[in-house]
Amino acid sequence: MITVSERLTAATRMLEPFALLALRFALAVPFFKSGLTKWDGFGRLSDTTTLLFTHEFRLHIFGASLPYPFPTLMAWMSGVFEILLPVLLVLGLMTRFSALGLLVMTAIIQLTVPSAWANFHLPWAAMALALVVYGAGPIGIDRIFGRWLGNRSTGEAHSFAR
Repeated sequence: MITVSERLTAATRMLEPFALLALRFALAVPFFKSGLTKWDGFGRLSDTTTLLFTHEFRLHIFGASLPYPFPTLMAWMSGVFEILLPVLLVLGLMTRFSALGLLVMTAIIQLTVPSAWANFHLPWAAMALALVVYGAGPIGIDRIFGRWLGNRSTGEAHSFAR
């Protein structure tokens, strides 16, 4: 006879790949949408983005409000990484690296807009951290490369039900 615990474990294993896929999309969408607003066509960063990083955005560190160092470079990096990392994340390609990059970006955004921690930054950080730990799971390109390279654990999720 199959116990309730065994049924839950089986259900968890079946849902795990879809949960990780949903998590990848949930984290990717807000960053990708933000990245799209930073560009005026392919390869042309919007003037507004540069102005925001130069004059408006400030880093709030230890009670001080500091200007961004190298604001033009930071604007470019933000624009590029907010497009590139979500795409990699959705594809499940270099998932842990992409999630770590978005986690670092979330930390910088938190220093820029400290009041949004509960509604935005905390959920983003939690999602990114989960993806750093568990990877893409079986629905992702990481898994294919892992098999190709002979390392089955590359994109494999750790089971939640142990």
